Amino acid sequence: MKEKIIEFINSKKIILIFFVIAVIAFAIPSIKYLLENGTILNFNEYFKFCLNNTNRVEQTILYILILTILTILYFFILKNRNKLFKTNKQIYMYIAIISLIFVVVIPFLSSDIFYYLGIGRLDSKYGQNPYYVTIKEFVENDGNSKYLEQDTVLAKGYENDWRDTTVIYGPIWTFICKIVAGISFGNIDIALLIFKLLNMVIHLVNCYVIYKLTGKRLFVLLYGLNPYMYIEGIANVHNDIYVITCILTSIYFLLKKKNIIISIVFLALATAIKYFAILLLPFIIIYYFREKKTWERLKKCLLYGMLFLLIVAITYVLYIKDIQVLNGIITQQQKFTKNFYIILMEYFDIPNLISSINNVFLISFIIIYFFTCLTLLYKKQIKFREELRKVEYFLMAFLFLLITNFQPWYIMWLFPLIMWQRKRVIQIVIQIALISQFANSVFLFNGEGWRNGTPFTFFMLLGVYICLSLGQVKKGRIFKNG
Repeated sequence: MKEKIIEFINSKKIILIFFVIAVIAFAIPSIKYLLENGTILNFNEYFKFCLNNTNRVEQTILYILILTILTILYFFILKNRNKLFKTNKQIYMYIAIISLIFVVVIPFLSSDIFYYLGIGRLDSKYGQNPYYVTIKEFVENDGNSKYLEQDTVLAKGYENDWRDTTVIYGPIWTFICKIVAGISFGNIDIALLIFKLLNMVIHLVNCYVIYKLTGKRLFVLLYGLNPYMYIEGIANVHNDIYVITCILTSIYFLLKKKNIIISIVFLALATAIKYFAILLLPFIIIYYFREKKTWERLKKCLLYGMLFLLIVAITYVLYIKDIQVLNGIITQQQKFTKNFYIILMEYFDIPNLISSINNVFLISFIIIYFFTCLTLLYKKQIKFREELRKVEYFLMAFLFLLITNFQPWYIMWLFPLIMWQRKRVIQIVIQIALISQFANSVFLFNGEGWRNGTPFTFFMLLGVYICLSLGQVKKGRIFKNG
């Protein structure tokens, strides 16, 4: 028995147990809260680590400590993956176990899921079009406030900061929210559990598709065991994880099944959740018809571009009445949160300057993107990896320079294409994602408030600088041996 224990320790598999223990430790505050209260209805979602009777300093220290342990163990597992996992089945089972533990973690760094469920309930139960009617408008109409007493999903949505905003995402996401909220019986605990289990399944599906695309365990673990992905995708239940699924599936049908139509359909579905996915469209079409001449490529771009727009338009048929269907998206883009724009706002407070900077970036982005696509039309030899590297840079520019309403979970946008990037770029993306979770400790310490976006951005920039200078994963060692 002693020899088996020594052998087990020497095999380094004990690190897998430590990772599970650390994940359980991360979930304990949520479990404690649920046992004491029996429901998340009265949970104060304004960035508290689920410990009501503990001051913010202690909560923040606990969060940083556990996250640090998870991060160290995560990189250790990546480096020793071939010793720790003998089969793909073991990897999927381990990821599923970790995912299931994160299902019980209360969304403590974002309250968006309660808004999603609120608008879903508004649609499914009360027959209101959430692109034109806000939760606040509906509840505060004569006689409708009575629904708050019996419908905790609607009540939780009414508490949310977004309650006076119409839907800010595409109709596919709104429809998913409608289905989940509809089968919740108006119970917020049931609704949240369904959504978390659904996100867990989506996470596992993404892991499977990643392996089918790459054939490498590294990328499955890089994505599937990432603490960032668990916190934002399963704990905080963000919808970006669904966009990852659609983009990965689109690429799968493009590369593995050689089916451009289904590939376009899934890319359109991704865009009908979050519009940034449209940036991949010309690259996918031109790559598929790379053997064609320039004029033929252009015609195919127009033809399949129209198909793409038609599919997106069809998804809006469920909700559209007029152009006001886009009001929510416009409202979101007018907000300023966690990026260098918030620093300019706080210290310079020159709206015209900020707007001008954003416009310069936008115009520059459009021009460079246009000429990149135009050059691709004339290119004789088109390599998929090379082109997706360009798309990743465009996504980075879009994410960090154009969006004034940046949020940490938007970094998920970089993950669907990560498998085709250079080693150093992969490392930087992973590091930025994890740094964003450490930077979020600012909100656990100070509570919610737009001015906290300044220290958040400072810590993000500092963390990225340190990683670029020192190299958290030196010389790409984790990328050896597949």
